[in-house]
Amino acid sequence: MESNQAPSSMEIEATPSEPNLASGSLLPKPKFEPLKAHEMSDGRVQFRKASVPPHRYSPLKKAWMDIYTPVYEQMKIDIRMNLKARKVELKTRPDIPDVSNLQKCADFVHTFMLGFDVIDAIALLRLDELYVESFEIKDVKTLWGEHLSRAIGRLSGKGGKTKFAIENATKTRIVIADTKIHILGSFANIKVARDSLCSLILGSPAGKVYSKLRAVAARLAERF
Repeated sequence: MESNQAPSSMEIEATPSEPNLASGSLLPKPKFEPLKAHEMSDGRVQFRKASVPPHRYSPLKKAWMDIYTPVYEQMKIDIRMNLKARKVELKTRPDIPDVSNLQKCADFVHTFMLGFDVIDAIALLRLDELYVESFEIKDVKTLWGEHLSRAIGRLSGKGGKTKFAIENATKTRIVIADTKIHILGSFANIKVARDSLCSLILGSPAGKVYSKLRAVAARLAERF
């Protein structure tokens, strides 16, 4: 009797599941709300620090509100100047709209410290495909004394004419700080500007560099 009852009980259990599968009434999929930016890091507060070099202390003081306003109000990042450590400190807030905002703001502040204007550096907050590339004159060619001074003179030109010409042709921004050169722009444009600056360092006359720039600028204009 026991052996006869066992299959009947199995049959009774199996029968109600058949119509459910046939009708296709499966369990509803769970719906999860998207995580907020601060929840992605388990609610932990993240920090970034940017050192202030001595020669950028006064410009930072003058342009502080221009830096503070977009960082605090638009990017939702807390920012303060640590006078003791001479560093600009950045911190995430619970209402931050995007996780990447903290790194964008850190890049923005760092770019200003390199010597770029606030108007140019603020583009890093608004555009994703902007980069800063830095190199030294000695990375291209080892120069000393007057040879080094003449190379820096060739880079800037009379009254900054050569530097402005390269900036306008390649749609980049260039800072020449002693023997260090910083370029702000898109990847392709930085490459063109860097090639022009390297040619000048190696001794090419400005006229030759201008003619190359005109050809490259025309090519870039056709591409975009």
